[in-house]
Amino acid sequence: MTIEDAVAQFLFHCQYEKNLSPKTLKAYSIDLRQFSEHVALELAVTEIAGIDKPALRAYIKSLFDHLAEKSVKRKVATLKAFIHFLEREDAVAVNPFRKMEVRIKETRRLPRTISLADLEKLFRHLYRLKRGWKKKDTPGYQVLVRDIAVIELLFATGARVGEICSLRTPDVDLRQGRVRILGKGGRERLLQVCDEETLASVKEYAAFWEDDEEGETPFFRNRSGTRLSEQTVRTALRRHTREAGVLLHVTPHMLRHSTATLLLEEGVDIRFIQQLLGHRSIATTQIYTEVGAGAQRKMLEGRHPRRRFRAGANP
Repeated sequence: MTIEDAVAQFLFHCQYEKNLSPKTLKAYSIDLRQFSEHVALELAVTEIAGIDKPALRAYIKSLFDHLAEKSVKRKVATLKAFIHFLEREDAVAVNPFRKMEVRIKETRRLPRTISLADLEKLFRHLYRLKRGWKKKDTPGYQVLVRDIAVIELLFATGARVGEICSLRTPDVDLRQGRVRILGKGGRERLLQVCDEETLASVKEYAAFWEDDEEGETPFFRNRSGTRLSEQTVRTALRRHTREAGVLLHVTPHMLRHSTATLLLEEGVDIRFIQQLLGHRSIATTQIYTEVGAGAQRKMLEGRHPRRRFRAGANP
């Protein structure tokens, strides 16, 4: 059996038997295409029988030449799932990953966040631009209102950009101020939108489409009426932050990190933040306690009672 045929069978299994998400299927497809291209070009291997320990080791070693540890870890996990499938289907006699220890230690990086001052600068710019827009019945104004609603929801909920772009019309309850998010692993979470300005921005955007049938249509759409893409959001956010005079290269995920960090600085329980972000494990959320160390230091330097006396000072 060729590797190409085996990959096709594996992706069919993932889509129709395991019912994996389109995003996971796309990642698997990319990872396995890159693997098959590498072993074909570098090792002249095109058949499943040619995938042995030396071939796997050579491929994994090549990944470290141009990828971060996290990406290597994901690609190896994809490869393991693929080989395990072939073993269960009796397409390979022996799993080459057996007795092969692959431990990839990721470099621990703290999440990049946006300061409250820069966030305020961004939002002031957006609303100032909106107030100054002369013709409010133009497509340009509609796009601006949509951008504001998207950015407001990203910051209000701490949701991933893909989760916001995947919202369907029934997922957004404007009367109750609630948003139903479908997160990783098909786990749903219901989030409240409490800020009046945020809710008003979403309502203004929704009014553009109120004559449409609700059904299962995308809530956020592009000019052609189809689902808004994550890349469109990234491009819009980058443009707006640049125009607002924010020097950082801001991404939607930085808004998510900032929401978590700022809530923690406000004293919000970490368990609530875990629920808000949709983290399966509290350990994932705890990284924000390290990000907040700067605010903790500032607070202790300015307010700790020890600063009121100097025991070692000269009388």
